[in-house]
Amino acid sequence: MQSFIGLCLLLLVGHLLRTKVRLIRKLYLPSCVVAGLIGLAVIQLCSAAGSPLPEVWTLGWKALPSMLINVVFACLFLGVVIPKISILARRAGPQLGYGQIVAWGQYVVSLGLFMVLLQRFWDLPDMFGAIVPVGFEGGHGTATGLAETFTKRGWAEGGDVALTSATAGIISAVVVGMVLINWAIRRGHLVRAQSAEQIANAPVSIPEGQRASAGNLTVSPDAIGSLTLHLAVVGLACGVGWLTKQGMIALAGQIGHAKVIEVANDFPLFPLCMLGGLVVQLGEQRFDKAKLIDHGLMRRIQNMALDFLVVAAIAKIQIHSLTGYLAPFAILVGAGILWNVFCVLVLAKRLLPDAWFERSIAEMGQSMGVTATGLLLLRVVDPRYESPAVDAFASKQLLHEPFMGGGLWTTSAVFLLASWGVWPVFWIATGAMTTWLIVLTAFSLARRRA
Repeated sequence: MQSFIGLCLLLLVGHLLRTKVRLIRKLYLPSCVVAGLIGLAVIQLCSAAGSPLPEVWTLGWKALPSMLINVVFACLFLGVVIPKISILARRAGPQLGYGQIVAWGQYVVSLGLFMVLLQRFWDLPDMFGAIVPVGFEGGHGTATGLAETFTKRGWAEGGDVALTSATAGIISAVVVGMVLINWAIRRGHLVRAQSAEQIANAPVSIPEGQRASAGNLTVSPDAIGSLTLHLAVVGLACGVGWLTKQGMIALAGQIGHAKVIEVANDFPLFPLCMLGGLVVQLGEQRFDKAKLIDHGLMRRIQNMALDFLVVAAIAKIQIHSLTGYLAPFAILVGAGILWNVFCVLVLAKRLLPDAWFERSIAEMGQSMGVTATGLLLLRVVDPRYESPAVDAFASKQLLHEPFMGGGLWTTSAVFLLASWGVWPVFWIATGAMTTWLIVLTAFSLARRRA
C-alpha cells in the first residue's frame, strides 16, 4: 500500500509544481515526468546520504512499467473506429510519408554515427545505436517495454539509457520546437499563430462550464460498471496478445532452431497486445450492435496507465548505469535533435502539400516526445486547429504508430541489432527512408505540375 501511496503523492506533487512553477509550465513538461524526476531525485539523495529510502515505499515500482505498457498499447485501437486503409491513405498520405522519413531517418543517423564514430572510441553494444529512436520515437513506454529485452540480450543498462533518452527527447522537443516556432512566426510561415506566452499562462485546471466529458457510460450500473467493463476489454486484448506470443513460442519449438526459439521467448508482449486490441476492436465493429466500447473511457484508462508507468520508470532509473555512456549518449541525442530540425527546415517545405510548418512541427514533437507533445506544439501554431495539419496528423497515427512509434519495427530493430549487428539494420533503415523519400518527392512533383 505504501508504494501505491508513494506513486500518488509524487503525481500530486508533480502536478502542483506543474501548476505553480512558471519554468515547468513554459517547458510544457507533463506532470508525470515532473513527478518521476522528483522521485528519482529523492531516491538518489537518500542513497547518497547513506539512508536509502525504505523498500516498502518503492515496492513493485520496477516491475510496474513492464505490466502497464501492455495496457497502454492494448488501448491504442480500442474505441477507435478503424476506417478503410484507402480512406486513411487519402487523408494522411503526405503526412504518413513525411513521418516515416523522420522516423527511419533517426535510425539512419544514429546507426551511421554509431558505426563511423562511436564504435571507434567507445566499447559499446550494437543496441546502443538504437537508443535515440527507441527513446525519441518510442518514448518512455517503449523504453520501459524494451528494458527486459536489453537485459536478456546482454545489455542490462539499456533500459535506463533508453529512459534517459526519452526524457531528453521530450524536453528538447519542447525547447527546440518553441525556438523553431518563434523563427516561423518572424518569417511569416504560419497560417495562424498563438504566442507561447498565452499557452504557458493558460490555466492548468479547466474552468467549470468548459469541462469535456471523460467518457460515456455504455452499460447499466446494475449489470456492471462501465469502467469495469472497459478494463475487462483491455484485459481481453492483452489476453489475445499473450496467446499470440504463446503461439509464437510453440511454433518456434516446432521449428526447433535455437535462434528462432530465443527470439520467440524474448519478443516483448506489448506490441502483440496492440495487435490484440486491433483484433478486439475489429470484432466489436462487426458484431457489437450496441457499441459498448467507448473511446473516451479507453483513453482515460490508457492515460492513467501511462502516467503511473512514467512516474515509476523515471523514478527507478539507475543513475550509475549511465556513467559509462554520457559522452556517446550526448553525441547521439544531439545528432537526433539536428536530424529533426533538418527535417522541419529543409524537407518539410519541399515535401508537404500545405501548412508545411504546422504539419512538420507536430511531427517533430511526436517523433521526439509523445503524440501529446506534437499536438501541443501544433496548438501553439494553430490554436483553433484551422489548418489541415490536425486531421492529417491524427489520421496518420493509425498507420504510423503500429510500426514506428514504439510498434513492430521499433521492437524488432533491437532484436536485429543484437542478432545481426549494425550494418543490416542500417541498410534496412536507409532503404526504407529512401523509398519513402522517392515516393513523397514524386507525389510532390506531380502535385506542382497539376
